[in-house]
Amino acid sequence: PGRKTRFLLINLGFQSLSPAEQNQRPRLQTHRTRVVRLHCRIGRDLALALARCGAKVTAVTRTQADLNSLVQECASITPVCVDLADWGATEAALKDIGPIDLLVNNAACANLQPFLEVTQDQFEQSFSVNVKAVLQVSQIVARGMKARGSGGSIVNVSSQASQCALRDHAVYCATKGAVDILTKVMALELGPYQIRVNTVNPTVVMTQMGRLGWSDPEKAKTMTSRIPLGRFAEVEDVVNSILFLLSDKSNMITGVTLPVDGGFLAC
Repeated sequence: PGRKTRFLLINLGFQSLSPAEQNQRPRLQTHRTRVVRLHCRIGRDLALALARCGAKVTAVTRTQADLNSLVQECASITPVCVDLADWGATEAALKDIGPIDLLVNNAACANLQPFLEVTQDQFEQSFSVNVKAVLQVSQIVARGMKARGSGGSIVNVSSQASQCALRDHAVYCATKGAVDILTKVMALELGPYQIRVNTVNPTVVMTQMGRLGWSDPEKAKTMTSRIPLGRFAEVEDVVNSILFLLSDKSNMITGVTLPVDGGFLAC
């Protein structure tokens, strides 16, 4: 009580690519956070949910149109436009962002190719966005948490693909596996400063992209038949899981990978 809430969220959805590159909800009012980096429906809904929890939200993406549309929906959100794949630009944009208590990293791009067709550029781009940005932004924020002695919570958005091989997903699976083990190392090293670090690992999520990609009932059945609950995740399922891990309700939870997959990885 008495502290202004600020939430920091990083790239809550898939990074939008240029044409060339295409070839009872937990209460959070007692924390300071900002929102950084969003693109898809998950990021947008999470930013709005945090704002409803009393957060002062700063949303960051490299796509100005996405920021404009978000601010039109919630005028209290402050937009920042930067490409998190650019180390120098990210450092400049975030170095003076202020005290942060809560951070969500969801930097992601998905370039899908058969294993034998993966190129160096595709490999480097995916690891730059999906892994390097997570490391860099977490360093910036965690240093501030450590200096203030206030602790904090970091949530890295991973995927069930980190633990299950998917055809044509060699690089994507590798990046998400890297995020999972990076999260565990962060939890180990940051724990003494009362900084908790966890991941959420969703299955297919019914964003607009998810509905388009899995609209074919036969294709969808190949996946849902392996999910004990028999359905894909909704955006709210992922948002609520993130809010839980950010909140004080999860104060003794760190270093975990939380599947949001209807039991897919359990079978």
